[in-house]
Amino acid sequence: MTELRQDPTTDDWVIIAHERAKRPYDYVMRREDTSSPAFVENCPFCPGNERLTPPEVAVYREGSGTSSWKIRVVPNKYPALGPHGTTEERVVEGRFRAMDGSGFHEVVIESPLHNQTLSRMSTSEIESIVRMYRDRYKVLGRERETKLIVIFKNHGIAAGTSIEHPHSQIVAAPVVSPQITKKCHVALEHYKKTGRCLYCDINEWELDSRTRLVTESGRFLVFHPYASRYPFETWVSPKRHNACFGNIDSEEIRELGKTLQWIMEKIDRALGKPDFNYVFHTAPVEDEISEHLHWYIQIVPRTWTLGGFEMGSGIYINTAVPEETAAFMRTI
Repeated sequence: MTELRQDPTTDDWVIIAHERAKRPYDYVMRREDTSSPAFVENCPFCPGNERLTPPEVAVYREGSGTSSWKIRVVPNKYPALGPHGTTEERVVEGRFRAMDGSGFHEVVIESPLHNQTLSRMSTSEIESIVRMYRDRYKVLGRERETKLIVIFKNHGIAAGTSIEHPHSQIVAAPVVSPQITKKCHVALEHYKKTGRCLYCDINEWELDSRTRLVTESGRFLVFHPYASRYPFETWVSPKRHNACFGNIDSEEIRELGKTLQWIMEKIDRALGKPDFNYVFHTAPVEDEISEHLHWYIQIVPRTWTLGGFEMGSGIYINTAVPEETAAFMRTI
């Protein structure tokens, strides 16, 4: 029977369509192997083409040459937000609120290899990516107008990427969206009632249930959330209470590198190398040391298409049961 489940982090309802549900193996992507070369002459992110991007703002190098880098960070050539203008609000046409699109939008070029993927990287390579994320978070968080930092990766056409070369992005925004504000409010209300962090409690609930748990390490849990909006939606949640990803320590960076490599390799094997998005959910800058918020990573394989009902209602229909998909992942 179809079931409505409430997301404890947002209070939103999700439909788990048991009767319409596919079996987990029905989500395996069947596509031709179209392997790319390690270097593409006109790719702006390949070594030797550094002139095709704006000047780098951060870099990890293996040598002294211009192209001897492991990871580069450059401003996005076509930014959603740019470091100009003002964050003062203005009224448009006497009715509407607006402000300049002031902020920062950076691209993290994750590897010199054009055809590299997270699932094929070594744990030390992914560890370096996570460390760069942390480094850039700290830099952007010190900017006076920064209110929210979002770290995300779009992999594949279905996930919204336009360049194949492995990369992710960081946006520092001067506003906090209503979606984030709502999540903060729900978490604060839980803290007021219980004296506990909602996300720490969710970790405990998932450990108690174990039906949606994919794996557990010393510092992280990997699970499919109870009210998953998307088939095979996966959370990587730190066990240590910490509102802000920017406060992650060196040991957590090392273990997160291993955990991300492990789960991305699992997803590739389980679902046939699907396109995917991941997002680092972290507290707004002003709440970085709060007791009621908790950072985590959300990974969403692109095995679904947004429909009219979701657009019209805000209620998502998930045709995969989280308990079944987590059990499937444990067998891979």
